[in-house]
Amino acid sequence: MANLKALAKDTAIYGFSSIVGRFLNYLLVPLYTHYMPKASGDYGVSTNMYAYTALMFVILTFGMETTLFRFANDEREKPDTVFSTGFAMVGSLTALFLILIFGFITPIANYLGYAEHPEYLLMMASVVALDAIQALPFCFLRFQHRPIRFMSLKMLFIILNITLNLIFFVLLGKTSVFYVFFINLLCTSFITFFFIPDLFKIRWHFDGRLLRRMLSYSWPILVLGMMGILNQVADKILFPKVYPDEAQANVELGVYGGCVKVAMIMAVITQAFRFAYEPIVFAKSKDADKNEYYALGMKYFVIFTLLAFLGVMGYLPILKYMIGSDYWEGLKVIPIVMAAEIMMGIFFNLSFWYKLIDKTIYGALFSLAGCIALLAVNIWGIPRFSYMACAWGGVAGYGTAMLLSYFVGQRINPIPYPIRSIAAYTAIAAMFYGVMVLVPKEWPVWIYLGISTVLCLAFAALIFWRELRKGL
Repeated sequence: MANLKALAKDTAIYGFSSIVGRFLNYLLVPLYTHYMPKASGDYGVSTNMYAYTALMFVILTFGMETTLFRFANDEREKPDTVFSTGFAMVGSLTALFLILIFGFITPIANYLGYAEHPEYLLMMASVVALDAIQALPFCFLRFQHRPIRFMSLKMLFIILNITLNLIFFVLLGKTSVFYVFFINLLCTSFITFFFIPDLFKIRWHFDGRLLRRMLSYSWPILVLGMMGILNQVADKILFPKVYPDEAQANVELGVYGGCVKVAMIMAVITQAFRFAYEPIVFAKSKDADKNEYYALGMKYFVIFTLLAFLGVMGYLPILKYMIGSDYWEGLKVIPIVMAAEIMMGIFFNLSFWYKLIDKTIYGALFSLAGCIALLAVNIWGIPRFSYMACAWGGVAGYGTAMLLSYFVGQRINPIPYPIRSIAAYTAIAAMFYGVMVLVPKEWPVWIYLGISTVLCLAFAALIFWRELRKGL
């Protein structure tokens, strides 16, 4: 119970920075979709570019975040040595990346379709390099259970980013996606300086033998991370290349990218849960009751994400105003994308069985299978169904990886997940959502909101009555 309370406390703090941060960043979505209207395609360019940077971030960090937790919790290793060895690896890889980008910018820009704007690539390459440099210091804060400092730095970046966006777009009247990238680079550079005092406190020691062991553990996580991030961004990378109308591709991608932002509440919950859950899982790996704890963590994750799903769908008539009205045609992707995000979260929760027995290769294989399913749906479907294929591709990819991880895991390292209870909550949430869908469109919106509120409160009351009241 003490561990669950610690999980709840840290999730609340990490969740505050993630949820408030995402909410404040959501305020930029109507800003961008107003000043970069659908027809310009600029929001599609932003969506495409951030997909590339997300993939590069995973490559540059090389799975060292999870690896740090695994080795820093090993009694035979010194946490400072683990950190400094991993940091040297990430720093070297990042330096090589920047040399290649700046040295071969023209052919890279031509291949990616940004021959007229290579500055976009240079700015975002610098952003992702700085993010990679910051990744392990942020991770070390989590290992040290310092969520307040973690939250403070995250919030400082967000507040600075929003302030500068308002200045450039609203006060100065800038309308180009160039300023989105420029502001991101400026804010990321600023935050990097705040880690200097933390880095001076580290007892730096590079251990070559330790690095080889860390790399043997991290490379499957790298593959796992690449497959995982491809499941999130491959559709946004592929879209301009496979959509039949090249001129319209960024417009369609912009609609999809804007509407996906509304669905990202599920990603916020998953991220907050992961930040708090991952350090505790590795710390608890030696306890006799660890499997029961993991099973309970899975159950709570699923039921609270189902509540979030109902909340978003129930208040979509209000939430849709987060994006410009000319983007509303893509709102139909939101329930599909949210369902895919729940599957991704379940897959993350299932991943600990192979991480804790140092068999991360399984995660790489599961993610590879999911990525193949996603790519197949996108390559076949985008020319036929536009961005709807992207939404269903996510379900195919995450669903494949989730099911493989569960069934293989139950054979190799079984964990007593409460499947019946989870299935019951899922069925009730699906039934409540079905009621929302069946509300006639011609009815006044306040009736839909009233029905949705009752259903959400009923689901929350069910959770409280069956799961939480005994612990109070």
